[in-house]
Amino acid sequence: MTSPLPSYTAHPSAIIDDGAQIGHDTRIWHWVHVCGGARIGSGCSLGQNVFVGNDVLIGNNVKIQNNVSVYDAVTLEDDVFCGPSMVFTNVYNPRAAVARKAEYRRTLVKQGATIGANATIVCGSTVGRYAFVGAGAVVQKDVPDFALVVGVPARQIGWMSRFGERLALPLAGDGEAGCPHTGDRYLLRDGQVEMTPTGN
Repeated sequence: MTSPLPSYTAHPSAIIDDGAQIGHDTRIWHWVHVCGGARIGSGCSLGQNVFVGNDVLIGNNVKIQNNVSVYDAVTLEDDVFCGPSMVFTNVYNPRAAVARKAEYRRTLVKQGATIGANATIVCGSTVGRYAFVGAGAVVQKDVPDFALVVGVPARQIGWMSRFGERLALPLAGDGEAGCPHTGDRYLLRDGQVEMTPTGN
């Protein structure tokens, strides 16, 4: 009895360890290594030289650009974008001579979030739904849903729509704004943004 053909596409140079779960229509490019415990959803794209560890959960329609390592204890929900050469960590205070695998801090990137090129997400952080981390930023604490953060260390400078457009909402206080592209409405109350899709 022959094994069923995989429903994903992988370049011949990719290494897919036995046991890895990879969803339908996921594309895996040159020199990628996916470890055996990884779980990857459907419709994803793993760019050149991506590494995916064992204790990693990746949702559907996730785009991981070139030269990104998704280490153990990282979860990426659906529709996450990881820009080229951005960095995840899983040990807060690493030393070569000290074993700290039992001290991994979990990192969660929620649905629809974008992490820009060369950004760093320090372990133990949560990046909120549809948040936008600017290129080169260093995230050391949780990022709220829809927040736009930039800099080293990352600081919030605004809000972003689900479509990826800047919202005319204040950083402090309450407010309401629409996405310039979709018309979806966004309500800011007590430091949290909620979205009402067009037509609701």
